[in-house]
Amino acid sequence: MKINFIRHGATAGNLEKRYIGITDEVLSEQGISELLKLKSMLECYDLLITSPMLRCVQTANILFPKHEIKICEDFRECNFGDFENKNYLELSGNPDYQHWIDSNGTACFPNGELPEDFKARTIKAFENLIKIYHENMTIIAHGGTIMAILEKFAVPEKNYYDYQIPNACGYATEFYQNKLHVLTKIMPKSVINC
Repeated sequence: MKINFIRHGATAGNLEKRYIGITDEVLSEQGISELLKLKSMLECYDLLITSPMLRCVQTANILFPKHEIKICEDFRECNFGDFENKNYLELSGNPDYQHWIDSNGTACFPNGELPEDFKARTIKAFENLIKIYHENMTIIAHGGTIMAILEKFAVPEKNYYDYQIPNACGYATEFYQNKLHVLTKIMPKSVINC
């Protein structure tokens, strides 16, 4: 089965390099513009699945306006706790942030979600999805959601951060033998570094 993973378009917080997890932002004008450039390049498969967050649903409606959307609650982004809606400049000098950086992103976000709990939630949701549906699908989600799924299932095998992808970009994959075989990156023509 073919599965496209697309990261939602950019929000104002994304453009300011903020940790946007549970903050339910809408897309920025730049984010909408990038999605419109991507729209003509995509084929929507039988199923269109998104995170419940506004930025993902809005992305789905821009890219595939006539397609029915199925919401997957557990595809929502990680809760960044005390780091939520802040950027690295605002967190500079914060000992909890430095601890998280020193842990290579594996430490818990203070008052937020444990990275391993976030990954487990996302992976379980994906496993449930592929047990229920056997059609080709497009998944519109968050960078962290896509990274967690690909880290677990993708060929070639890479670590979580190696599958980082900019907004309005993604991966075309094929799922067989319980692996996601990465075929190519998906990106608007104007985006050079997806």
